[in-house]
Amino acid sequence: RMSIELVALLFLAACVAGFLDTLAGGGGLITLPALIVSGMPPLAALATNKLQGTMGTATATFVMLRTRRVHYPEVRPLMLAAFVGSALGTLAVQFINTEILNMVIPAVLLCTAVYFLLSPLPRENSAQARISKRWYVRLVIPLIGWYDGMFGPGTGSFFALAGVSLRGQGLINATACAKTFNFATNFASLLVFLLAGQVVWLTGLVMMAGQFLGVWLGSLCLLQINPKYLRAVVVIMCLAMLCKYLFR
Repeated sequence: RMSIELVALLFLAACVAGFLDTLAGGGGLITLPALIVSGMPPLAALATNKLQGTMGTATATFVMLRTRRVHYPEVRPLMLAAFVGSALGTLAVQFINTEILNMVIPAVLLCTAVYFLLSPLPRENSAQARISKRWYVRLVIPLIGWYDGMFGPGTGSFFALAGVSLRGQGLINATACAKTFNFATNFASLLVFLLAGQVVWLTGLVMMAGQFLGVWLGSLCLLQINPKYLRAVVVIMCLAMLCKYLFR
């Protein structure tokens, strides 16, 4: 049973994650280790993270569709591919030994943080595609979806980077599309975790409220904060959470 203080801290973590995710991505680098540090078992932490993360990506997807930054007929097959990949990844993680997860999750968090720290910022303008749409839909999107179903941190940024580097999209367009793919992966993973009975509802609902508040605040500040600085904050907070996780 969690204390009120711990639940309040998880609400704050979700709020910060939603805020940063709206502006720079990488919110899962904050919420997942925060849940694990709270003492929650790894599978329950993954499941509860999907519950609260679905709120943030659903809100972002609604905004993208309503403002016509993306068009549903164009992203529908990619969302379906992401959904299937994530569902399969979440099914697979149910059969992984918890002790293995305790080793793999911090390793994934560390690699993701290092990647975001060292990788160059994507370009703003579109360019020549390096892979056909067919293989993008059938291979790249499902693989990223699989990763999200298995672990999750950084998925939205991976979708955006894949759009830029493999399909030649501009950064803004790729980021907008990534929100819809990430919603599909979160929703698919959440459904599997619900069937498996892994979600911690009270904590998840509190963090959903934090996500909604963070996304709303992030949308207000979207044009006023440099994403470069936010990206650095995400990495720093991730490494701090990782240290706490390793030395708990």
